Amino acid sequence: MGELKDKMKKDMELRNLSKRTIKTYLHCVKNFARHYGKSPEQMDDNAVRDFLHHLLKEKNASQASISQHYSALKFFYQTTLGRDWDTLKIPRSRRIKKLPVVLSQGEVREVLSKVQDLKNLAILMTIYSGGLRLGEALNLKASDIDSQRMMIRVCQGKGNKDRYTLLGRRTLNVLRLYWKRYRPKDLLFPSFIRAGNPIHSSGVQKAFREALAKTTIRKNATVHTLRHSFATHLLEEGTEIPYIQNLLGHSDSRTTSIYLHVARKRLLKVVSPIDLIEEEPAKPGTLKK
Repeated sequence: MGELKDKMKKDMELRNLSKRTIKTYLHCVKNFARHYGKSPEQMDDNAVRDFLHHLLKEKNASQASISQHYSALKFFYQTTLGRDWDTLKIPRSRRIKKLPVVLSQGEVREVLSKVQDLKNLAILMTIYSGGLRLGEALNLKASDIDSQRMMIRVCQGKGNKDRYTLLGRRTLNVLRLYWKRYRPKDLLFPSFIRAGNPIHSSGVQKAFREALAKTTIRKNATVHTLRHSFATHLLEEGTEIPYIQNLLGHSDSRTTSIYLHVARKRLLKVVSPIDLIEEEPAKPGTLKK
């Protein structure tokens, strides 16, 4: 699908989709074409529906993967080919909503204390300090750290949106130690192997896993858990949802509101209705006749 691929790529660039989204969508349409062994231009609604069902039932693909393929094919047929997209014939699979894993402040401190490498420690502290996605942290420039205003500037985050978020003083102290040792010029966390590129995410993820394994924590935490923990801890300390939404870069407040379900301090303030009963219930066998 050489010409169609180029046309779809141009369409996505004109929509100002991120490089990551463009790469993902092209990969999804390629999977679709490879599955049938012919150009997707020759296929109809039934083929799309059967392919998505194949991903769900035979490939056991995740809901996120199925959603990506759905969005990619919808863009391809609607925008690149100019066809109608019948949502009744091609229904979107409903996503299973799971509550995020969250570390307590003590657990975050415990994990960070086990990180040996200064660069990885600086990256992980920056992620937790500002609630950053891993990719956002790795693409920071040294100039994005505003020590005067204690802010981090996130350029072209998810959805190609710029925003400012928080820079903690402890994080700034570690970043200063890191800067004195490595003297980064442009990228804050450059790769020593691939000049002009940031450090690879796999190294940071490995450092986090190794640090977590040295603790007594048994939660299924990842680097992204630090972002979830940032939002939850702010909420527990009384920060309002709209502010957290802006700091995280969420376009929809409903995405941010999931942290209401995991904010422990707020739940502790909710009193069970049984404790609102004025008198203690009678013990079994002592009820008055």
